[in-house]
Amino acid sequence: MQLDLWLLLGASLILCAIVAVRLSTSAGLPTLLAYLGLGLLIGESGLGLRFDNAELAEVLGLAALVLILAEGGITTDWQKVRRSVPAALSVSTIGTLVSIGIVAVAAAWLLDMDWRLAFLLAAVLAPTDAAAVFSVLRRLPLPSRLTGLLEAESGFNDAPVVIVVVTLSAAKAADHAPNLVELAGVMVYELVVGGLIGVAVGWAGVYALRRMALPASGLYPIAVLSLSVGSYGAANLLHSSGFLAVYVSALVLGNARLPHRPATRGFAEGIAWLAQIGLFVMLGLLASPSDLPAQIVPALVIGFVLLLVARPVSILISTAGFKFSMGEKLFASWAGLRGAVPIVLATIPMVKDVPGASRLFAIVFTIVVLFTLLQGPTLPLVARWCGLKDDSRARELGVEAAPLEELHADLLEIRIPDDSHLNGVEIFELRLPRGASITLVVRDGESFVPEPTTTLRAGDTLLVVTTAEVRDIAERRLRAVSRRGKLAGWFGETGA
Repeated sequence: MQLDLWLLLGASLILCAIVAVRLSTSAGLPTLLAYLGLGLLIGESGLGLRFDNAELAEVLGLAALVLILAEGGITTDWQKVRRSVPAALSVSTIGTLVSIGIVAVAAAWLLDMDWRLAFLLAAVLAPTDAAAVFSVLRRLPLPSRLTGLLEAESGFNDAPVVIVVVTLSAAKAADHAPNLVELAGVMVYELVVGGLIGVAVGWAGVYALRRMALPASGLYPIAVLSLSVGSYGAANLLHSSGFLAVYVSALVLGNARLPHRPATRGFAEGIAWLAQIGLFVMLGLLASPSDLPAQIVPALVIGFVLLLVARPVSILISTAGFKFSMGEKLFASWAGLRGAVPIVLATIPMVKDVPGASRLFAIVFTIVVLFTLLQGPTLPLVARWCGLKDDSRARELGVEAAPLEELHADLLEIRIPDDSHLNGVEIFELRLPRGASITLVVRDGESFVPEPTTTLRAGDTLLVVTTAEVRDIAERRLRAVSRRGKLAGWFGETGA
């Protein structure tokens, strides 16, 4: 009977979280706020459910982050982020260290905090959150290079920060200063080996899955996710960065031409949503609402230092030489969303019995809630102020691909936005490359096979079959016409 009750409560909680996703999306807020709110609602100050096991929270939190990072790697389009990877690595390492230094000085000076605890607080707050970044930024029509920078940063920066937080927590608990030279050596070793393990597991998985005929299509998504999670365990066994390994292996597997890629992406997204719901609700349960009001002022002080000083300075320094515009740098500074990662990292000092760890957790939790409320809804406005978002121009086309394995071809599904220049273009005027063809048009709920002279309309859904060799050319051509009209490419334009 007890099992029946818990299953009913668990299912009801997940359904409430799904409804909360819809409401928070409509409001332009990251979904983490809805989940944290649910956790606080059913906690000891709400419905009375008590949860104060920091050690269990750390273990479950890290496990959930592994799944969220794996989904982030699987669903990230390498073609869109690869130009931004060097800059993202710089922001994830150099930028992170700069941010930690500025926030630590501010915490020690403004909050009269012990230096080691100040650096620990700064390190916990350093990483951006993949779930928060993906849930907000993928809904904004931003330059692909900027989106790639922020997505890759959120995937890469967990790894170095975890190393710093664990080292500083151990040093603070033992009441001795950390060896910075030793810390730098450990960080280099863990990041290099973790990255290599991620690449090796990804390539090995691609090689095996391309040659292995599994008896059911549903096994391929499970295999891909298991390989990604397995890379985390393998890296940790070699005392290297498991977070970097899982993200890199998932990035390799997610961008390889494997059987049932759409099903794999859908499965990974579903598992990640479930992990996010469980993670944020659990963190909401772990927080003590009675401890939070006293930390509002310290949280505002450190949060504004992070948002208005540390993040902009770290972005300016770490992106120097990468040719980002000032508008892009300003937006990247504002878009450094914090979420589950800092809250989970704040449980590490609690587990290691670091003096002041409870206050640190309350400050971090309060910062995440307050500044997510501030940053999330204002991102579209900030993008417009920075000259990055223009509602008058055609929006980027959304493309979903399903591999046709036997034909070595892709099926692209494209919906024409209301403000697209594809509206009014005849199909032959698209000048698609040889090997790509519009095979079906869905209009007003009815489908038909188009003629070369068929005129496309806003709201149409197009099914395009293309060989793998010309898929990128076909996508670039369709996007070019969508943005600039049917004459795009005639006057020296590449259409890219």
